[in-house]
Amino acid sequence: MLTKKNKATKKVHFASLPLINPNAAGIDVGSKEHLVSVPPDRDPQPVRTFQAFTPDLHELAAWLKRCGIETVALESTGIYWISLYEVLEQYGFEVRVVNARHVKNVPGRSKSDVLDCQWIRKLHSFG
Repeated sequence: MLTKKNKATKKVHFASLPLINPNAAGIDVGSKEHLVSVPPDRDPQPVRTFQAFTPDLHELAAWLKRCGIETVALESTGIYWISLYEVLEQYGFEVRVVNARHVKNVPGRSKSDVLDCQWIRKLHSFG
């Protein structure tokens, strides 16, 4: 008889971790649009969607500047992150490209693009 091992999922308690990057944003990169999360105290709408065209990327970067963001983590989805990376660097952001598998494959975590960009921001905020 085969039995499954029951793995207990561990909740991450961020309250006990030091905040390393308080001015961090997270971006869920897509082929047609990017979802961007900033800290909730920076904008009445802390999660926004931007199209992937060059003028939209400049609008995204300008919004991040207005929100006081200094560092950005974005996932390395296909080739879609490259032009976004270049625009963010032009605006003077410290950009970190992260492997989507490493930040998203967490047991017990719900999946959606809005939650993903918030999760990327939160992980980047705590280092």
